[in-house]
Amino acid sequence: MQAAPPVRATAIPSFSTALRAVESLLMSSGQRTARRNAWTSVLEDRRRAKDRVETQRVVEQSLSVRP
Repeated sequence: MQAAPPVRATAIPSFSTALRAVESLLMSSGQRTARRNAWTSVLEDRRRAKDRVETQRVVEQSLSVRP
C-alpha cells in the first residue's frame, strides 16, 4: 500500500487581496498611500456620523422621559 502524496493547501486570495495586487501594479507607492488614507478618512467619517446619530437618539430619549 502506498502512502498518499502530501496535500498542499494554498489559500485562495480574497477579493481585497486581489485588488491590492492589481493596485500595486498600476499605482505608485505614493498614490496607494493617498488612496488608503482617503478611504480610512471616509470610514472614520462614517463612524463619527453613526456615533452622532446614536448620541442624538439617546439625548432625545432622555429628554422625552423626564416629566
